[in-house]
Amino acid sequence: MIASRNIDPKSFLYEERGAVALMTLNRPERLNSLTFEVYRELTETLAALRMRDEVRVVVITGRGRGFCSGGDVEDIIGELFDRDMGGLLEFTRMTCELIRNIRALNKPVIASLNGTVAGAGAVIALACDLRIAADTAKIAFLFVKVGLAGADMGAAFLLPKVVGLGKATEMLYTGDFIAADEAGKIGLYNRVVAPSELEIETMRWAEKLAAGPAFALGMTKAALNRELDMSLEMALEAEAEAQAICMLNPDFREAYQAFTEKRAPEFNK
Repeated sequence: MIASRNIDPKSFLYEERGAVALMTLNRPERLNSLTFEVYRELTETLAALRMRDEVRVVVITGRGRGFCSGGDVEDIIGELFDRDMGGLLEFTRMTCELIRNIRALNKPVIASLNGTVAGAGAVIALACDLRIAADTAKIAFLFVKVGLAGADMGAAFLLPKVVGLGKATEMLYTGDFIAADEAGKIGLYNRVVAPSELEIETMRWAEKLAAGPAFALGMTKAALNRELDMSLEMALEAEAEAQAICMLNPDFREAYQAFTEKRAPEFNK
C-alpha cells in the first residue's frame, strides 16, 4: 500500500489543493486507457486516502479528450488471452477492488468528466459519488461490444440504482454511447457544463463539500452503501443509530452554536 503520508503514484498525476485530492489520469494519447499499473496505483491510492485526514474530498479526472476509455487494448486485453480461468479471475477481481475502494472511502469522490467515458472508465465514474461532466463527455458501458457481459465491475448493481432498471438494461445491453445532455437528463451526470467551465465547477463542488462536516458526510456515504439492499424497516433503524452517533460528534453542537450566533459553522478539520 502507498503510505498515507507519502502518496506518490507513477502512472497518473496526484496533487492536493488544500483539502481536495486531485487524481488525474495521464495517458491522453490513449484516451487515458487503463494499464495494470494504473489499476493497481488507483486502488492503492484510494486505500491510502482513508487514513489521510487532511484530505476531505477526492476528485478523479483525466487529461486530454477523454476521461477514460477503459482497459488498454495492448497492455491488458491482448495479455488476457494467455491466461487460464484462474488468471482471468485474478484480473477481474483486481478491477472490482478499484470500485470497492471508491465506495469504501469515507469521503466524497467526484468524477470530473473531461471527455469520453467508456468501459471500465464508465464504471469508475458510476462508482463515484457525484459526476460533473463537460458537454463533450459521452458515456458508454460498451462491454457487450467486445463480447463481454454488460455486468462488469459492479455496473449491473450500481447503474439501475442511478438511472432505473429500464434505462440501465438498455445501456448495458446495447453498449451504445449516450451524449452528456442525455446522461444529465437521466440523472447519471449531476451537472453538465461547457469544457471551459469544468474545472471551476468541479472545484466549486469539491470545496463546498470539503468545508462541510466530514464526519457527517462519511456517515451519509456509509448509509447510502449499507442501505442499497435493506428493507425500509432495517434502513429506518440504521439511520436512527447513525443519526444518534452524529449527535455526539462536536460538529453537531458547532452547527447549532453557529446558527444561534448567526455565523458560518467551523467544522472539525
